[in-house]
Amino acid sequence: MYMDKMRIVCLFIFILFFSTVLSEDFFAALNDEVLGLIAFKSSVEDPTSALSSWTASDASPCSWHHVECDPSTSRVVRLSLESLSLSGGPPLFRGLDKLQSLQSLFISSNNLSGSMSTGLSLLRSLRVLDFSNNLLSGSVPDDLGRIPTLRSLDLSGNLLSGPIPESLFSSSACSSLRFLSMSNNQFLGRIPSSMSQCRFLLHLNLSNNRLSGSPDFARVIWPLTRLRVLDLSNNSLSGPVPEGIASVHNLKVIHLNGNRFAGPIPIGIGLCPHLYSVDLSRNMFDGAIPYTMRSLFSLSFLSLSMNKFSGHLPSWIGNLSSLKHLDLSGNKLVGPMPDSLKGLKDLNNLSLENNFLTGIIPESISECTKLKEIRLKANQLNGSIPHSLFDLELEFLDLSSNNLTGAVPAVSSKLASNVRWLDLSNNRLTGGIPSEMALFFNLNYLNLSWNGLWSQLPPELGSFRNLSVLDLRDNKFFGVIPGDLCESGSLSVLQLDGNLLNGHIPNEIGNCSSLYLLSLSHNELSGPIPAEMSQLKKLEILKLEFNNLTGEIPQQLGTLENLLAVNISHNQLIGRLPMGGIFKSLDRTAIGGNLGICSPLVAEPCRMNVPKPLVLDPNAYINGDNNNIVNTNRPMSPRHRRFFSVSTIVAISAALLIVFGVLVVSLLNISARRRIGLLENALESICSSSTKSSSPAIGKTVLFGSRSNLKSEDLVSAESLLNKAVEIGRGAFGTVYKSLIAEGRIVAIKKLLTPNIVPYHEDFDREVRVLAKARHPNVMPVKGYYWTPQLQLLLSDYAHNGSLQSRLYKSDNPLPWPNRFKIVLGMAKGLAYLHQSFRPSIIHYNVKPSNILLDSNDNPMVSDFGLAKLLPKLDKHIMSSRFQTAVGYVAPELACQSLRINEKCDVYAYGVVVLELVTGKKPVVYGEDDVVILIDMVRLMLEQGNVLDCVDEMMGDFPEEEVLPVLKLGLVCASQIPSSRPTMAEVVQILQVIKTPVALEGMEGF
Repeated sequence: MYMDKMRIVCLFIFILFFSTVLSEDFFAALNDEVLGLIAFKSSVEDPTSALSSWTASDASPCSWHHVECDPSTSRVVRLSLESLSLSGGPPLFRGLDKLQSLQSLFISSNNLSGSMSTGLSLLRSLRVLDFSNNLLSGSVPDDLGRIPTLRSLDLSGNLLSGPIPESLFSSSACSSLRFLSMSNNQFLGRIPSSMSQCRFLLHLNLSNNRLSGSPDFARVIWPLTRLRVLDLSNNSLSGPVPEGIASVHNLKVIHLNGNRFAGPIPIGIGLCPHLYSVDLSRNMFDGAIPYTMRSLFSLSFLSLSMNKFSGHLPSWIGNLSSLKHLDLSGNKLVGPMPDSLKGLKDLNNLSLENNFLTGIIPESISECTKLKEIRLKANQLNGSIPHSLFDLELEFLDLSSNNLTGAVPAVSSKLASNVRWLDLSNNRLTGGIPSEMALFFNLNYLNLSWNGLWSQLPPELGSFRNLSVLDLRDNKFFGVIPGDLCESGSLSVLQLDGNLLNGHIPNEIGNCSSLYLLSLSHNELSGPIPAEMSQLKKLEILKLEFNNLTGEIPQQLGTLENLLAVNISHNQLIGRLPMGGIFKSLDRTAIGGNLGICSPLVAEPCRMNVPKPLVLDPNAYINGDNNNIVNTNRPMSPRHRRFFSVSTIVAISAALLIVFGVLVVSLLNISARRRIGLLENALESICSSSTKSSSPAIGKTVLFGSRSNLKSEDLVSAESLLNKAVEIGRGAFGTVYKSLIAEGRIVAIKKLLTPNIVPYHEDFDREVRVLAKARHPNVMPVKGYYWTPQLQLLLSDYAHNGSLQSRLYKSDNPLPWPNRFKIVLGMAKGLAYLHQSFRPSIIHYNVKPSNILLDSNDNPMVSDFGLAKLLPKLDKHIMSSRFQTAVGYVAPELACQSLRINEKCDVYAYGVVVLELVTGKKPVVYGEDDVVILIDMVRLMLEQGNVLDCVDEMMGDFPEEEVLPVLKLGLVCASQIPSSRPTMAEVVQILQVIKTPVALEGMEGF
């Protein structure tokens, strides 16, 4: 009995001891996770206090925000830290190695920077790793390939560079990997051959990098037989795509667009029955479209645009009944549009433009009742426009540049309530404008130019409430211009040239407050120029030549400050030109052929439409005869002459002008010295204040990137910014200074115009951090900023060769052609990166030579990008004319108040800069005799066959086979119609092949 009791007591003591030891180990583990997460929290900045619940005094992290534990073990299994505005540099992810049970780690969409630290391979239970959309840089750590349980790895949207390591795909890692995305980085080199070991991979995305070479599809890609998604788009991959795709028979998405793949499409693509998205656009594929694709009944998206496909448009495409998007534009397809297209009942977008299609537009296409966009531009289609086409709920219809005949069909209520863009220009249409077009309440763009339309302008044109562009040039419209044409106030482009219009220009033209282009030339208009035109404050181009206008030019037109070009020649105008604005520099070609305009540039006698005044004889009052009126032609006696001689008046005027000039120069010098003094005082005051307080309301310095050669202590001293600061440029957003900082380094400092910038530090910080993510060899990175409520500075590297503007026009060392081509290509790559690597895209808004900086080797870097995002009142869709300071570089649609700002605006400005680089001439040149618009000059010389005569002589010898296609590319980019311009990615692709014999052939697609 005693022994039994002793056994029970011993057993109880043993159990108590074991439970005590177990509890200590258990709570030690929990404390270890708390310490690890606190260590991670201390290594990052948390501006929104998202991690405020993480406190070291807690025994367990399971109650913390963004932390998830396993209920059975109370161990951390998931961290969800997405979109918390966390920032910080190396060492990254400190303390996370303590979470030995961690399975999912999400830190996407933050601002973490610097290189990825090693040690994550210690997390042996990790299954999901998501670091996407941060600022991580450097190479990928080799030890990531040693995580045996990793199923999903997402590193997309960072600044990672170098080659993709082969070790990342060791057999231990690949055995479980299902999802891999490394898109939108800066990876170089080839696709690793070791990737073929990832036999269970389902999703592979390497898009938007700089991968090159010819991928070994047969040994690397096609062995991934379980692959569902393959995206290699927007790289520099080349070569043919061999057969073998049939082995990946479960493939659903294949995107190879934006590369340099050539040859035919593998026939085996038709043996992947689950494909629903195929994008092979912007490559050099050729041959016929494989007939095996007729079996892809699940296909929803098909884009083969901008290739060299030939042959007929296959009739079997109509069997792909699931298609919603079909784009075969920019190829060499011939023959008629097949009637079988009617089978595409779900089709939303149809684009067949820029091919060689013939025949009629089939009536049966109207059976595709879900169509929203139809693009058939630049083919050889004939016959009439099907009436049923105008009975669809279309939003975009472009049938321009074909051989269509007949009348414009009557408009249905479905089309009228939906259509935004209608372009039927450059055809052979006859008849008039249907009155039903008055129902087009949402129409934004209407182009019926270059047809044979014959009718009066219908008064219903004033009913277009949202119309921005109305182009009716070169038709046979007659009658008067309706007075209510601008009732909506949204019209920005009005072109009625080359018609038979008569009568007066209506006084109501002054209601067109948004007009920037007004062209009424080559008509039969009569009467005076309305003084109400002076209300068109946004007007830039005014063309009234070859009419029958009479009277004097209203002096009020001289107040139009934005007017850049005027032509009033070949009318019956008389009298003085307005004293202000562009009228002071008009040449004889702009004013000649009139009855008598007062200008030394024209030979016609000056005629004034002013009656002779009656003058009272002063002698009559002396003699008491108040009724005596003298003839003004009667010579006065010397005693009564009160006028100076002409020479005396000229001398007095000259003296007054000189005195006035001296005063102006003196005042400008005083003002400049005062501004510099105020800048120095402001900087010194703010910099000294920042040393006394760390509050963002007083002053804050923020630097980006671990490799920045700047330090915070370089920027808190007034001397470091002011002592050697030199102004090197001014722009719409502020003034740029060059400053010498510690250790002899030179930086560029942009002082922003404070009244125009967002007033709150949080908003400013958020927008600048987005700009700071832009890291590309052809983009000038934002290295940091200095902020106070009164002063904001943006910091970047200093470009030693200055801007393209100064290098092109002020340098004694002319740019040779190889350097100019390098600049053209580098600019395109930089802009393509800004457009493609960010969502939403970063749009520059202000592309011009002064914003293209050159390093010591003349490599271009795009600067000042996206600064309009810092403006608090800038509408997301409208670019305020206040910042359209680059005359000649502004896309025409930017003046259209209801048009969406997009990447095509940058493409236009890029095209102008390309023409400027090749010709050495500015976009708009005001000569003694005329105003030269560079785009028009180059286009005219191209049509005349002597375009090479406009090439800049200063660059010496040049290869015609390169310069000619570059000139053509510049004209294409600077097209007046946004949809006719290529994307910047397409521009890069064209430039990369321009040195090959196919360059000219590649340009034919535009």
